[in-house]
Amino acid sequence: MMKKIILSAFIFSALVLNAQTENSSQDTMHSNWTFGGGIGASFGSNNYFNLSAAPRVGYRFTDNLEGGALGSISWQKSNYYRSTMFGLGPFLNYYFARSFFVSANYQHYFINYKDTFYDFKATKNEDALYLGGGYMQSIGNNSYLQLGLMYNVLWKENSSIFSSGLVPNIGFVVGL
Repeated sequence: MMKKIILSAFIFSALVLNAQTENSSQDTMHSNWTFGGGIGASFGSNNYFNLSAAPRVGYRFTDNLEGGALGSISWQKSNYYRSTMFGLGPFLNYYFARSFFVSANYQHYFINYKDTFYDFKATKNEDALYLGGGYMQSIGNNSYLQLGLMYNVLWKENSSIFSSGLVPNIGFVVGL
């Protein structure tokens, strides 16, 4: 079931990005809608595997101010645990010098965790408020690669599911 959801999210994101890219030469200058996100995979010891996707849709209020909604899905497994995490929330980006941005986004996460070693299950919700910024590089057709660093100001060391409040991010945006 989870593989179908993740595969569907990847296909949907690819179709949206492809459709926006095809239309960008015709009407991006007239449209204030932006689309983007990121995908990731990682591997590690003890058969660790992580697959994640984070689609986003935004609206340009001005040339420099964009707001919208973003989501995230992450699936992790190892020899010792499995977890699924869904997140959803608003974001606000301010762009300056057409190469840099500051960003704020709130995410509410729904987390399911199963420790296979201790036969322990948990369901948890967690809030995150990420503040940060980064650099943008144009890759053509009103599309940009975004590289940034965010910090979750709500992160607490002993009560969070996350190991750190600091989060590097890489993503793509079409329509800016």
